[in-house]
Amino acid sequence: MKTHLPLLAALGLLLCLPGCFCKRQTPPDPEAEVQKDTVYPLGFLTDTLLQRGCRIRYGQTLSGVLQELGATPANAYTLTQICDSVFKVNRDFRAHDSLDVYYADSTLASLRYVVYPQNAVRSTVFKCFDSLAVWKVEKEVTHERRISDIRIETSLWDALLADGASPDLIMQLADIYAWTIDFFSLQKGDRFRVIYNQETCEGQPLRVDTVFFSLYTGYGDKRAAAIYLDQKDGNKYWNEKGISLRNDKGFLKAPLQFKRISSGFGVRIHPITGRRKMHPAIDYAAPTGTPVHTIGDGVVTFAGWDKGGGGNYISITHDRKGYVTKYLHLSKFAAGIRAGARVKQGQTIGYVGSTGRSTGPHLDFRITKDGKPVNPLKIVSATKPEGVPIKKENKAQLDSLYARYIAEIGE
Repeated sequence: MKTHLPLLAALGLLLCLPGCFCKRQTPPDPEAEVQKDTVYPLGFLTDTLLQRGCRIRYGQTLSGVLQELGATPANAYTLTQICDSVFKVNRDFRAHDSLDVYYADSTLASLRYVVYPQNAVRSTVFKCFDSLAVWKVEKEVTHERRISDIRIETSLWDALLADGASPDLIMQLADIYAWTIDFFSLQKGDRFRVIYNQETCEGQPLRVDTVFFSLYTGYGDKRAAAIYLDQKDGNKYWNEKGISLRNDKGFLKAPLQFKRISSGFGVRIHPITGRRKMHPAIDYAAPTGTPVHTIGDGVVTFAGWDKGGGGNYISITHDRKGYVTKYLHLSKFAAGIRAGARVKQGQTIGYVGSTGRSTGPHLDFRITKDGKPVNPLKIVSATKPEGVPIKKENKAQLDSLYARYIAEIGE
């Protein structure tokens, strides 16, 4: 019976550490010759150790986690003190993050290393025995030039994933075409052909660092090119005629990144009162905390509580004469947003919430022209002036780039 005590002890330890799970059920053969790590280089030979996984619980401290995993109180304290140069505990240690834990053998009595992955590329390694140490490791990141031909069948998101592109490309395109395309009115058959640089790690797309060219084609022969040429004056993307896609004098297409329009402009049945009533706004469904930004330059005329049911709301009078926008049901205001504050187009002014008379998190967005409510989806497109032209000395280069990119995508 005594021969089973080590095994029972190990099982008992597994059961008494909540939030932990075993990743390698069988320890490696100590007689086997280790050639190299089976995982990316961490600074130690992972093949000689037993690996387990653990998730940080709410309220835990780094020292507490290390002790729970098997470090002595003295070692845990020392590690938290020496890690400051590579790991900021107050900033980097977060509940629900996962850890990779390495033990000398299946008894789980000898903790060797704890690896804390910060993201897909960077991790912090805590050496928990002998000469204690903490260091960072990074996986190799590669840069590749890609040409994507994205045809929408269900959504832009699905089309990008099917193409193997980083989801970050959606955000890049949305920023580039912020004054040109309503990304939330895209439909089946719309097409983006894009030339860009993408960062990848272990074959997985991470982020897009530069979009060089994009050509959108859509319903009714709609066509919108975007050519990258940084003029060092805030204008980076141009159409084939040499007109900037950036338009500080126009309004942005939408005041936030939203999931869907949950209620349109016009007469509707109120979701709370049940009465048929005019809804002079567009409701954008989005998670609580989603940043809300102003669609144009202006001055905040009100930032406070709406007694009429709008909860926390902001009113902005814009530089374009007669236009006022309102943003209702916010969870909170951004720093510095108060009556009299000057705001710039695209600036974050608050965050989505469900304050006031609301059935769930969303932004109630309103525009008035000379005091009369107008449909935000129509007014943004109908009042968009043209952007600035490219400098004459840059036009020939732009024309050359356009011709090259068009040939590259096979247009």
